[in-house]
Amino acid sequence: MWRHGERCVILAVAAVALVAAATATAAAAVGGERRTYIVHMSRSAKPNDFVEHGEWYAASLQSVSDAATVLYTYDTIVHGYSARLTRAEAEALESQPGVLLVNPEVRYELHTTRTPEFLGLDRTDALFPQSNTGSDVIVGVLDTGVWPERPSYDDAGLGPVPAGWKGKCEEGNDFNASACNKKLIGARFFLTGYEAAKGPVDTSKESRSPRDNDGHGTHTSSTAAGSAVRGADLLGYAAGTAKGMAPHARVATYKVCWVGGCFSSDILKAMEVAVNDGVDVLSLSLGGGTADYYRDSIAVGAYSAMERGIFVSCSAGNAGPGSATLSNGAPWITTVGAGTLDRDFPAHVVLGNGKNYSGVSLYSGKQLPTTPVPFIYAGNASNSSMGALCMSGSLIPEKVAGKIVLCDRGTNARVQKGFVVKDAGGAGMVLANTAANGEELVADAHVLPGAGVGQKAGDTMRAYALSDPNPTASIVFAGTQVGIQPSPVVAAFSSRGPNTVTPGILKPDLIAPGVNILAAWSGSVGPSGLAGDSRRVGFNIISGTSMSCPHVSGLAALLRAAHQDWSPAAIRSALMTTSYNGYPNGNGILDVATGLPATPLDVGAGHVDPSKAVDPGLVYDIAAADYVDFLCAISYGPMQIAALTKHTTDACSGNRTYAVTALNYPSFSVTFPATGGTEKHTRTVTNVGQPGTYKVTASAAAGSTPVTVSVEPSTLTFTKSGEKQSYTVSFAAAAMPSGTNGFGRLVWSSDHHVVSSPIAVTWT
Repeated sequence: MWRHGERCVILAVAAVALVAAATATAAAAVGGERRTYIVHMSRSAKPNDFVEHGEWYAASLQSVSDAATVLYTYDTIVHGYSARLTRAEAEALESQPGVLLVNPEVRYELHTTRTPEFLGLDRTDALFPQSNTGSDVIVGVLDTGVWPERPSYDDAGLGPVPAGWKGKCEEGNDFNASACNKKLIGARFFLTGYEAAKGPVDTSKESRSPRDNDGHGTHTSSTAAGSAVRGADLLGYAAGTAKGMAPHARVATYKVCWVGGCFSSDILKAMEVAVNDGVDVLSLSLGGGTADYYRDSIAVGAYSAMERGIFVSCSAGNAGPGSATLSNGAPWITTVGAGTLDRDFPAHVVLGNGKNYSGVSLYSGKQLPTTPVPFIYAGNASNSSMGALCMSGSLIPEKVAGKIVLCDRGTNARVQKGFVVKDAGGAGMVLANTAANGEELVADAHVLPGAGVGQKAGDTMRAYALSDPNPTASIVFAGTQVGIQPSPVVAAFSSRGPNTVTPGILKPDLIAPGVNILAAWSGSVGPSGLAGDSRRVGFNIISGTSMSCPHVSGLAALLRAAHQDWSPAAIRSALMTTSYNGYPNGNGILDVATGLPATPLDVGAGHVDPSKAVDPGLVYDIAAADYVDFLCAISYGPMQIAALTKHTTDACSGNRTYAVTALNYPSFSVTFPATGGTEKHTRTVTNVGQPGTYKVTASAAAGSTPVTVSVEPSTLTFTKSGEKQSYTVSFAAAAMPSGTNGFGRLVWSSDHHVVSSPIAVTWT
């Protein structure tokens, strides 16, 4: 995750995007150690002896444990409850009649201006003629809470709260019900699971209320649907008008993340409450690695939300650029990776030998002297083996006093290194990427004159500092620069496919802006998010798939307002099939991690393009029954399917053949054995535009080796809106070494629309 610095494990709700790997809430339970379990029950199996399901749940728990009590009951998105159990009690419970599954709780973590113009939304009302009347659309955000006093939640110009809204503004310390208004129409908090695992919330460090003491939740909710705020900036950087993707939509926040993490029992309950409250969109910038869908609480909750017509978007994670690193890969979730904007915050490091290197910085404060300053590598200013990383207490003050210190990136937070240098008497800092981060640059609001540089520049500076008898340097801060090209590029931290749970579903679905994003911030914490940072700002610039996810959530709200009859799958299809995967010059979007064109495993369908998504021509729709067929295709059993769908009848017929390739997804993931072979996919498109004829082009290749792609029929003619047409795609390939990937695209084109789908081919 990217926050304001590096953290291998994000403390609670602090980061900008959610880390892709989940950590268990406790070590594996042994002996009598208790941990939280989520118990999925078959609602229809309730014995007649019990009037209420809650009574039955309590009785089932008491039958295996005299000490355990119910933490939450779940009544809609799942049926069941959560409780603290030993492993032996959990195993005994799972064998009882009416119990479908007993899943151990998982700790999830956060995946941590100019965006509207970059996305072409500076003319929102013209592009989305329903966007003003779309103030009835409600975006629910599960995160670290909200700082309601920020002007991003100003309700000027908004009408009454939508009829039928059942949410509320819950009170707690430092938070009154009056904090909500016609913009921020709901604010709740969930901590029963958290406190069961970690103990009571320390109210000296965070509010036991919906208030956001971290900043992450305020940033994500204002990115999705914040009101327009003139004069927004961070310390003078990125000055302008800041507004969310859907500035007329309403916001409801659900605080599920605390200093110690985000716990699945709380997340599941918050999703249930949000669905019952009446949200139209759910945005979750957090994740927990990969697991079978019936064991993934976000996937379980999202399934029920989808059944009720709620669009669910989640961050892919910040574990890139490695392959197979993404989380939130269920096909009923829209999975969002991250790219850059065309805006940067350059800082130039000039060495005493005359060499000039470009970096980035959000430093605002007293400048360095106009004359060069002595320059030293941290590894030469420490007696510690970790000194090069500028760890706390590792620098020798006599060696760094009055100097610019070159620190290696990694292990501790990026801005924290600046605190270490400052405390040791250093005058400035250059933060050098290592091989782990390559050339990717993320701007930070440093506490002393400081700049981040890529690995190549860092290696050269390190060599200079170690070889020159009197090394010097200076740092020049160049403010805000727009029009940076090429843009976007894929962020190196953005988690990548393939989808390890279901390789036949291509993920991520698409990318959106997620690097150096300006949005509202908490008043409890400085821009670095560190305890020693006394600065307070109204807006902050941070990076991560946590930032790209709410962009898509807000865009989904715009589409829901413009097309109120569209399903969540239709909205996702419109966003995907109109995305672009290349620049105007025809070259493919670059991956900053490799310097090469990105692939569908990096970007899915491509970078979101809302101006086209509002009128996509055709959509690939998916109903709940289609997802059930998909679950049958991946060989889920009756109890596993029931944990997701809540229907206990055997959903899979022995008289039918089920195939993942039949799921009506807007992309194609093809898997061959190393010996090659054939694979057939079926799709159905629905016309949501004017009548017309579409012709197909399709191709794919692995390097110079082509994959045969045949589409039947090759022409589709639509005479009216709502009309459906089906087609079949046959893929054939020769033998290739195991692990080889190929890529391509299938495109339907008419006189008015281009409907594009990515193709990923893998030889296993």
